[in-house]
Amino acid sequence: MAGLFKAIYEWLLSKFWSTEMDVTMIGLQNAGKTSLLRVLAGGEFTVDSIPTVGFNMKKVQKGHVTLKCWDIGGQPRFRSMWERYCRGVNAIVYIVDAADKDALPIAKEELHGLLEKQVLDGIPLLVLGNKSDLPEKLSVDDLIEALDMKSISHREVSCYGISAKEETNLDAVLQWLIKKTAH
Repeated sequence: MAGLFKAIYEWLLSKFWSTEMDVTMIGLQNAGKTSLLRVLAGGEFTVDSIPTVGFNMKKVQKGHVTLKCWDIGGQPRFRSMWERYCRGVNAIVYIVDAADKDALPIAKEELHGLLEKQVLDGIPLLVLGNKSDLPEKLSVDDLIEALDMKSISHREVSCYGISAKEETNLDAVLQWLIKKTAH
């Protein structure tokens, strides 16, 4: 009988205390944004993910919180759109390929260029070093250094190493998003 009450309680919570939050996922092409979003939404990791052209949106339900996630293409021609999709969101999730050391200077430049936009001041930033399952990946500390994250101000900043493929640290990511964006 306790299971029935819990189910009713959860249903009531979802009806009266549900929260929808906007989250924008950005990063250079091939960082794993679409794969991460697919896995977070309860789907399967696939190796043959095609590059996102423009953007797509998925809703991720976690308890009584719905994360509306915008996945924006990372190719150079789409980067000018990033600011538009980051305005007014509850959190910006910046995904980098932690195993692609050659791409980090560009990832750093794009991130800092975006965060200079005053309209984005105060929006929490979560940096995810994806592909942590690969042997050549950078540690979180090295990633923080490579992206010069200590110089970022006017917002809360966190960094996690994750693997969309192995589903490493994804619960921590969801918990961070829910905690930071639920006020």
